[in-house]
Amino acid sequence: MLRCRWPAVRRPVLVTRGAPAVQRALSSARDGSNDEDRRAARSWLAGLDAEALPLKSIGEISFSRSSGPGGQNVNKVNSKATLRVPLDALLPHVPTALHGEIRRSRYVAPKSGVIIVQADDSRKQRDNARSCYKRLYDAIVEAGHHAVPNEASAEQSQHVKNLQKADNERRLKSKKQQSAKKSSRRRRGDD
Repeated sequence: MLRCRWPAVRRPVLVTRGAPAVQRALSSARDGSNDEDRRAARSWLAGLDAEALPLKSIGEISFSRSSGPGGQNVNKVNSKATLRVPLDALLPHVPTALHGEIRRSRYVAPKSGVIIVQADDSRKQRDNARSCYKRLYDAIVEAGHHAVPNEASAEQSQHVKNLQKADNERRLKSKKQQSAKKSSRRRRGDD
């Protein structure tokens, strides 16, 4: 017995350009942040610099032996830096709109609630410690940019409206062409 397999019908997929922004808006709505919190977080991020966060006072840094190439230096010197910052100590210094993104950071240990950042790029302890602080600062800034998207200007919103209008016109034109093609096929059978 032969089975006939018809090709699956493919429907056009609507691709939105703002999908990540929509996801961020939904996650911020779930986190309970409102417009006022986002505005405060934007102003905080604009004035943020590396010394604004008291990471050295709330974090604990330790040194251990590094792994990888480096010869005898690896076996003798504790150059790898590990920075541990409890979330409970960091979050009071950060706006509430950023808390959810910081908790989802890749540096957060899931069960302990501690941010752990390691660096063993250099042979010097001091450079590795600086690298840890910089990585944590960069993670906080990145979380801020994900949690609090910039406001769209009037020009950007008008541009998006124009793109949506052009996309809708293209879609309608395509539907009309498809309809005309099918109706012309029906007429041919009448001959």
